[in-house]
Amino acid sequence: MSKSDLNPARHQPVQARPAVARQLRDVSVVVPTYHEAVNLPHLIQRLEALRTEQQLDLELILVDDDSRDGTEELVAALALDWVQLIIRRRHRGLSAAVLRGLQRARKTVCVVMDADLSHPPEAIPGMLDLLEAGQEFVIGSRYVSGASTDENWGLFRWLNSKVATLLAWPFTRVRDPMAGFFAFRRAALAGADHLNPVGYKIGLELIVKCGFTRIAELPIHFADRQLGQSKLSLKQQFRYIQHLRRLLIYKYPQQSFSLHFLGVAFVGLLVNLVALTTLSLLSVPWSWAVAVAVSLALGHDFVPHRRLTFSHAKTGRLSRQLAYYIMASLPVALLNVALTVWLLHHWVLGPVQLAACAGALAVLPLHYLICRYVVFPPLYLHLKPRVRMAGQTLEPAPIHPHSPTP
Repeated sequence: MSKSDLNPARHQPVQARPAVARQLRDVSVVVPTYHEAVNLPHLIQRLEALRTEQQLDLELILVDDDSRDGTEELVAALALDWVQLIIRRRHRGLSAAVLRGLQRARKTVCVVMDADLSHPPEAIPGMLDLLEAGQEFVIGSRYVSGASTDENWGLFRWLNSKVATLLAWPFTRVRDPMAGFFAFRRAALAGADHLNPVGYKIGLELIVKCGFTRIAELPIHFADRQLGQSKLSLKQQFRYIQHLRRLLIYKYPQQSFSLHFLGVAFVGLLVNLVALTTLSLLSVPWSWAVAVAVSLALGHDFVPHRRLTFSHAKTGRLSRQLAYYIMASLPVALLNVALTVWLLHHWVLGPVQLAACAGALAVLPLHYLICRYVVFPPLYLHLKPRVRMAGQTLEPAPIHPHSPTP
């Protein structure tokens, strides 16, 4: 890394107000780390310069997932009273690390950023100015006017980010909801409803669960990491999809039921058509073939409905739910078979598969109502827990600098 890379002026995205004119000066900077010891000296150096130049009461909270790469020794050797280190040996993961750091934060404003120097600390004063001007949540954005990304960032990473941003569209219209660099007032955490993110997009979780509406995006230069290795993997991408599903259920509970139900029903219809086609090729009579295909499709739907569509019911007794499902689905199956066979005999629809589709579509609303209110009733869904982080409150706790914490 060259000396110019460590020059704060090179990373300054906007002209911040003079320090003497700013009311918000106390900041908790939360940085999750995993094998980032090589980057921490540079990050701490730039934050220390920021504390002095901007006269900030800034604390740095490093939350390390037991890297064992020298991070603990480095922080101990620096012995800076404004730097804290939390070592986590259980329940590891980036989002969980950020939540642990926010729990430890003591200042008025919380800033979350990465340790790999991709996020410029010099943008923090501009974030404070926007919060002081009335914004609730400020994002260090890569995609607004005046922002830029490193020329070595690559087309694949850009495309990956854009697709992830598009998937977040139902929850927020900001241009860079995937950003890991953001700031907000710590008091907002008191209104957060059951923070339980999966993966690495904690910012999107906070936007949705804290109900932020006044969101500003501050242009930054997003630098590519110079040292260490990226932690982004295919597993993290799947976790992001899982996270989006959780947020969909949280923000749009009624619509999410319908979307999940239609998705499972579509796969069930494919099972129906494959079975029906196979039995027809084996010269099985239509009435029997339709009955077997419908039964297989309904039988297939039980597990995904229980685990996905009505996931709030997973804690219920499986044997009881299965018995309810069989009994409640019997009239649906009989109606589906009767309608499909009637269409085959009295209405020329062409292939038997077309009649099967019509029969399945006709009974779909009845099947939804039975599953929704009989087999998997919504009792559990409406009990929204107010606990945070498995019963822990996001309030500051007494701390000891540099002390390892599980």
